[in-house]
Amino acid sequence: MRIAVYCGAHLGADPAYQKAAQELGEWLVAHDYELIYGGSKLGLMGVVADSVLNKGGTAIGIMPKFLSDRERVHPGLTQILTVADLDERKKMMMQEADVCLALPGGVGTLEEISEAYSWMRVGQTHNPCIFFDVKNYYYLLQAFFDQMVKQDFLSQKDRQLVLFSESLFEIDTFIHNYYQNNI
Repeated sequence: MRIAVYCGAHLGADPAYQKAAQELGEWLVAHDYELIYGGSKLGLMGVVADSVLNKGGTAIGIMPKFLSDRERVHPGLTQILTVADLDERKKMMMQEADVCLALPGGVGTLEEISEAYSWMRVGQTHNPCIFFDVKNYYYLLQAFFDQMVKQDFLSQKDRQLVLFSESLFEIDTFIHNYYQNNI
């Protein structure tokens, strides 16, 4: 199974984000999952890739050509795929992955996981979407999704297709239940 991980090219203010990225990488390898991600060696992206590679796992980066110098491609990746732009990167990440997961990150991270969730809801992908909610980083977004349901802009059924959790055990259970019940 391949998991697309969206996360920041920065480490963030709390060391818990870096620790979670490292634990996620170790968890991916322990479950024989492959990492699909943005290809950078910077920030949380670099931490999760290093963690996967240090444990002997597979890390595949997808990087737009114009970002290669700015984000500094990770030199040790199993494979690096160069694409023309961010739209192509997002599309390829969703096509190559079986699951989409967001660690804490900035606007780009939010945009990528939101698009993955939107595509899943309308049947363009079948990838379950997960927010790895380290230290309640995504608490306000989770409340906003619940507000969408309350205001009839999102069905309860579709709301249940996305998970907010800080537990890798719960994340793994969600993935397996999703594939057992939806595919």
